[in-house]
Amino acid sequence: MHGLSSGRHRRVPSAGTGKLALKVGLCLCAGQLIAGPLLASAAEAAPVVTAATAKVYPKVTETTSTRTLPWGRTVKITTRVINPTTGKAVTSGTVRIQVQNGRSWIYAGKLPLSRSGVVTFLSKPKKTTTYRTVFGGSGSFNAAASNRIQVRVVASGAKVLAEARRHAGALYKYGAAGPRRFDCSGFTMYVYRKAAGRKLPHKANSQQRYGKAISKSRKRVGDLIIFRSGSYGYHAAIYAGGNYMYDSPHSGARVGKHKIYTRNYVVRRLAA
Repeated sequence: MHGLSSGRHRRVPSAGTGKLALKVGLCLCAGQLIAGPLLASAAEAAPVVTAATAKVYPKVTETTSTRTLPWGRTVKITTRVINPTTGKAVTSGTVRIQVQNGRSWIYAGKLPLSRSGVVTFLSKPKKTTTYRTVFGGSGSFNAAASNRIQVRVVASGAKVLAEARRHAGALYKYGAAGPRRFDCSGFTMYVYRKAAGRKLPHKANSQQRYGKAISKSRKRVGDLIIFRSGSYGYHAAIYAGGNYMYDSPHSGARVGKHKIYTRNYVVRRLAA
């Protein structure tokens, strides 16, 4: 299905249903339930003549709390529905949120309008996602859709850590760089490439020259840790929080969450 074309009034084609709402991590804020639309009538002198009343296309606007979102965080999507004739809020009816999947729009949730004509959705997308919201029509108002808004999802420390956890239990093998066996720098090299698109050399000492230098006190999950002897980097790991790390330690061991064992290390940040 094609997206909406631009124009003064945005007519709403039907949207498909599916499981995409789960993939983008959509969750809905509680909205206020409100009364139904008011009905107006007028008496006319005999003979009585009934005429169809033209419906109004409301103005539907959509804003987001951010256009660039670190992976694992939540974006707030706010929709307002306004009567363009009076400038007042439309307070009855529901708003659906949809996400774009190729040339189609997939239904991802629905909430009633509040008394101020506003609906707020929360979403935790796993990848760059395009949203729109659709007012379903009510009383004297036609259905109408907002413009589309894209939220770009960028790599984060949380995504790096999630990728590191996926390989827990993999056996150490010298010179290996995944996906089933790793040495220490092969493990960090693989994880950062998969989670953040960052290319690192296959050597711990060389990896300490990449990314942004961060003090130990300011390190956060997903940061690269290089252990050193003097200034020489001999072991690479990924910070997991609470003075723990994920690494591939040595021959006979497996990738896992281990305690940081020394203070002689440097921290490098390669993701948001």
